[in-house]
Amino acid sequence: MAKTQDFTAIMKDVMGAFPVDTTAMEGAFKSTAALNEKLSGVALEAAEKSAEISNKWTKETLAKLTEMSKAKAEPADYAKAATDFASASAEVAAENMAAFAEIAKKVQSETVELLMAAGKDAAEEATAAVKKATNEVTTAAKKATAAK
Repeated sequence: MAKTQDFTAIMKDVMGAFPVDTTAMEGAFKSTAALNEKLSGVALEAAEKSAEISNKWTKETLAKLTEMSKAKAEPADYAKAATDFASASAEVAAENMAAFAEIAKKVQSETVELLMAAGKDAAEEATAAVKKATNEVTTAAKKATAAK
């Protein structure tokens, strides 16, 4: 029966012949982690502000409902209370929707700023890596030419 060859030593030799510089990968990982942290901060801040607006809106609505649900002396007073509640609710809804829109606008602008900065940083890192690689290849070519 044929014995299978152990490729472990061969793979170690092959991998050793092609050393990999992991600093670029580490740098990319760190940059990505930092960007994700900033983007998460923007999202969490927006969620917190949205929750505050929703909570305030709910409290105001409940206060208005409490006032509306009180017993009235005249039947017409019930209609007036319902009308007042509806108009006040519409006004508060408009205010709160505007507040939500401001949060969304801020999130959008901060996200664009972060992504633009990340793109600029990535372009600078790529340029530096290309320059480094070009210098290394030039140096190796000069050594090879001089060796002849």
